[in-house]
Amino acid sequence: MDETIKDTIRDILIDKLHADPDDINDFTDIMDDLGADSLDVIEMLMAIEEDFGVNIPDEDLIELHTFRDVCDYIERNM
Repeated sequence: MDETIKDTIRDILIDKLHADPDDINDFTDIMDDLGADSLDVIEMLMAIEEDFGVNIPDEDLIELHTFRDVCDYIERNM
């Protein structure tokens, strides 16, 4: 996995969700482990879309639960 993608997404999680960097690993569930609500997730995804120049369709959101899910999705769709 591209470390630049991981670092950028980790920085977005820290900024948008006020997450502790030590709490973020491949298996971190964004809602359950980081306490994000649906508005937090939307803001996070908007930042990710802007930073990476991708569009994440609503139907794909259902599969993005963990930090790794998001990183893998971005890597596949860039």
